[in-house]
Amino acid sequence: MMTNTETACLSNIRVVLSHTSHPGNIGSTARAMKTMGLTQLYLINPKEFPSEVADALASSARDILANAKVVSSMEEALVGTTLQVALTARRRELSQPLQTPRQLAPELVQAARTGAAVALVFGAETSGLTIAELEQCNRRVTIPTNPDYSSLNLSQAVQVLVYELRTACFENDFDDVRYLEENRERAPHQAVELFFEHLEEVLLTIGFLKPNAPKRLMPRLRRLFVRAQMEREELDIMRGILRAASEFKEKK
Repeated sequence: MMTNTETACLSNIRVVLSHTSHPGNIGSTARAMKTMGLTQLYLINPKEFPSEVADALASSARDILANAKVVSSMEEALVGTTLQVALTARRRELSQPLQTPRQLAPELVQAARTGAAVALVFGAETSGLTIAELEQCNRRVTIPTNPDYSSLNLSQAVQVLVYELRTACFENDFDDVRYLEENRERAPHQAVELFFEHLEEVLLTIGFLKPNAPKRLMPRLRRLFVRAQMEREELDIMRGILRAASEFKEKK
């Protein structure tokens, strides 16, 4: 669960899409943002918005689209920001070095934590950001990709950046996914012991366990099932199998 600090950190980061030509990319971007906890979306002269296609691809992130700010220029989209991060693959005509999302994320998160507004700026699908747009940003970021095929969909690029920001925002707690685990009921001790009694009885009945030479079969089976830490439902299944085995033996 996010703390107030983490929520504040993410709330100070906005995603800016410039001249997006396909509304589906806007919807997919909203979904990418919401999965990582970002809420601010700015759209510079989108070709089509609002859009049913955007709504469909946003899935449960339509609230991001509903609150998106549509502006007419990069200047408007960057008002109030301290750090403006341009996604680009250009390596010439740039005065600033390129960084990867992972390299840049700690600086962006630290700024956002202090209350500074951070903008992640993405250009049009086919041409990317123009030189004029790049000049309005004070950070450059590029996503390392397969050199033989470096094409990334716009929303995929957004997902990569916002994932790295969320990782940096959560720091050491990001790998804690215990909240995804189901709360399963372990089988109680008494029920487990009754199962072992039932198991031994059935193994004797079907002739698998030799009463005169039991060796260490039951202790080994006990270790196996104890190690499995059976849930109540799993233990009930095993008891059902034992009952079915006994009934089958009686019918023969």
